[in-house]
Amino acid sequence: MAYEQEDYRRDMGGIIEALESMRRFEGPPGAFWPAFLEGAVRLAGATFGLLMVRGPDEEAWKSLTVWPAQGVQGAKAKDLRDRVEDIARTSAQRGSAWEDGGPKPHGRSNGVVLGVRLVLEEKDRVSVGVFYFEKGSPLSLEEIATRLKLVADIPAAYQVGRMARQARSDVVHFAEALDLMVLLNAEKRYLAAAMTLCNELASRYRSDRVSLGWIKGAYVRLQAISHMERFEKKMDVVQSLEAAMEETFDQDEEILWPRPEGNHAVVREHEAFSREQGSPYMVSVPVRVDDEPVGVVTCERSGEPFSEDEVRGLRVLCDQSARRLSDLKRHDRWFGARAAVSLREGLGKLLGVEHTFAKLLGLVMAAALAFLIFGQWSYRVEAPFVLKTDDVAFLPAPFDGYIHEVHVKVGDLVDEMNPLLSLDIRELLLEESMAIANQNRYAREAEKARAQNALADMRVALALEEQARARLKMVRFHIDRAEVKAPFAGIVVEGELKELLGAPVRKGDVLFKVARIDKMYSELKVDERDVHEVSEGASGEIAFVSRPDLKFPIRVERLDPVAVAGEEGNEFLVRCHFPEEAAAWWRPGMSGVAKIDAGRRNLFWILTHRTLDFIRLWLWW
Repeated sequence: MAYEQEDYRRDMGGIIEALESMRRFEGPPGAFWPAFLEGAVRLAGATFGLLMVRGPDEEAWKSLTVWPAQGVQGAKAKDLRDRVEDIARTSAQRGSAWEDGGPKPHGRSNGVVLGVRLVLEEKDRVSVGVFYFEKGSPLSLEEIATRLKLVADIPAAYQVGRMARQARSDVVHFAEALDLMVLLNAEKRYLAAAMTLCNELASRYRSDRVSLGWIKGAYVRLQAISHMERFEKKMDVVQSLEAAMEETFDQDEEILWPRPEGNHAVVREHEAFSREQGSPYMVSVPVRVDDEPVGVVTCERSGEPFSEDEVRGLRVLCDQSARRLSDLKRHDRWFGARAAVSLREGLGKLLGVEHTFAKLLGLVMAAALAFLIFGQWSYRVEAPFVLKTDDVAFLPAPFDGYIHEVHVKVGDLVDEMNPLLSLDIRELLLEESMAIANQNRYAREAEKARAQNALADMRVALALEEQARARLKMVRFHIDRAEVKAPFAGIVVEGELKELLGAPVRKGDVLFKVARIDKMYSELKVDERDVHEVSEGASGEIAFVSRPDLKFPIRVERLDPVAVAGEEGNEFLVRCHFPEEAAAWWRPGMSGVAKIDAGRRNLFWILTHRTLDFIRLWLWW
């Protein structure tokens, strides 16, 4: 609310004194900011004030607190929000800003908005105090802004003081932790260290009872109670206390009873324990090792509730003592129990949900190694091959003559009795005519000698006639063979004679070579190191150099018993036939790679047998 002039002057001394005391304020931030904003509003004589903050990457301003809370309801909140944000933005840039005192547009409040940037040790956000003046003030806006700037550093002083107090408190807590660790390190047994911890915490924090619980399986089990050497685990108080500890363990956070305002932790078991045992004030702190809860410390007292600083100190002591207690818990037992725990933890790491990729990689490598050692795989002997055929016909020239016409070229497929080449028969036709003429002449001479009863002349004429007839048969035989024909269906593999038309040939000269392709076989050259793996009847596959994407089955037909010398050592020739029909594009002389099945072998042997054989020969003496 706004104050009258005389009230303003009468209260000014108290306002300044209250603001100065805020520099030494030791309460939490939730109590400081409303008190500071109240003093600033009263100092400025404003109707109400707001604390506005904004992050470095944010555009919208947020209102943290308003004083008085009902003051903003008196203004027109709809248009006031935009005015407040404009002033806050300008104040953040200039240090202070306010609206002029002229008339406002229709529908807007006639009040004035003034903003002052607050001095804070914060780089991640900007804080501005915005004040609204409903009525006229005895001071000018410039003087009000000056006064507010004089108190704008109070939040920074509060923060510095708070950090100094926090630092002093931390030093005290660290000193207490060091003193406690000296005592714990002196203990060699787990239960003795647990009792020392409970007794020290009870004395330092004026607790009626301090208890330590440790995780065992899926539950928290009570280990030690301050100033109590023995206790029955089946006692109601022990079971209720373990339930409260499990409540803390499950939530993995400090639990205070009575529950502080704004804390949303589940405290049902703590409430029940407090009601049953008459412990009005309790705090439970988890004990963590490697950021994982392994135990719980519970403190009870009846004098006063635990403060925030005491809870922080308990947290420091529990964190510092957790490793020592964990190590003693692990080693303070007989050998079998330690081995079982180590095995369980190892299996937990191996089978747990963490490091999934590394575990998957390890499983894959283990499976691969097991398969490498124990697995079986098809072993095949590899060797180069060449397509061959036994049915190859060499077609020579039937007689001396000249090439008249060539019908085929190398690579042509021919059927049986297809003409391949024709020789010139014009000279043979003349010889045929001459032989016919001689035969007729000698026949007439024989008739004339018979008529004259010249027996000797007749016999000579008949002999010459027979000679002329034989010559005629010879000429006609050559005429019939003047056309060279394919003896069977196949392919022409030699005989490129298209350019030799009219060229002379002699009898016996090979003109063509024709191979039968329906009876081809593959001839493999198997290295002598692998020949013992090959047997007659074994199956395999071949792939041609020209078509490596296609595989064709083969079967071993014969293995030559004598090796032949090759480029890299002795080789054995293995003849394989094709169970299926040969492809139309196959040609004798084609080559590629063949692989013959030799049974299933150990995969490790397949990968290493060459090296092992070499080492055996090298080391053998």
